[in-house]
Amino acid sequence: MILISTDKNSIVKIEKGELISYQKNGEELMHQKGNPGWRNSDTEMFPIIGPTEANNFSVVTPKGNYSQDQHGLLRELHYTAKNQTENSCTFIKKYTAYTAVENSKYPEKSSARLLSWPYNFSFKKSFELTNTSLKITFEVIAEKGMPFMLGYHPAFMLNGNLDELVKTETKEVTIPEIMEGGDTAYPVLNTSEISLLKKTGFNIKIKTRGFNNFMLWTPVKNMLCIEPITAYPYTGGEMLAKELFNISKESDIFKVELIPS
Repeated sequence: MILISTDKNSIVKIEKGELISYQKNGEELMHQKGNPGWRNSDTEMFPIIGPTEANNFSVVTPKGNYSQDQHGLLRELHYTAKNQTENSCTFIKKYTAYTAVENSKYPEKSSARLLSWPYNFSFKKSFELTNTSLKITFEVIAEKGMPFMLGYHPAFMLNGNLDELVKTETKEVTIPEIMEGGDTAYPVLNTSEISLLKKTGFNIKIKTRGFNNFMLWTPVKNMLCIEPITAYPYTGGEMLAKELFNISKESDIFKVELIPS
């Protein structure tokens, strides 16, 4: 699926709901599959963020304990395309409560073969490409009171020279510092905006609504994941404590805007 901005200077490519390319004036902004670092270019973390292995892949809910692997089961479901125009489109995933879902990490990377959640939910992902930005909206439609965490996990292309900076109003972080953070990722908390600053090419500002935190992660110098999250899970305390969860209002909206400049 291809989206084209009104001025024809921006092109977005989406494959089965995954943002695999965002080009501005011919410059690719997204990490490309097959390059070192990560096998994807974007994904979502839902209904939990973070690892569950320490708790034997179990997450506590008001309806009991249920099996979840790292970053939740949403990524094991498939998107269905709904609406498309020249510069916008929508995808949806639906889950029926208590349905067992095969874990693609089993058995090589996980001992949990089946994952499940005790709530029905629908998860909508919408893209809108304008002349100046790419807007991504997530809508969680679920039973009122359902606990959930949400993270968006896009990966951006770097030049490989380790000279980019990630900046907020109060903080600057280098790529080597992020790499040192390892698998627990580097937290940048209590902010809804963050920028990737480059020596050459487009900088990228990321504005969010509903997240208010970020994690930064990369094991390599050619890629960086800048991940809006509702809560940072690696707190050093109780794994996935209830304070980390949002509570569903039946319909909850989250927004991310990628702004090249």
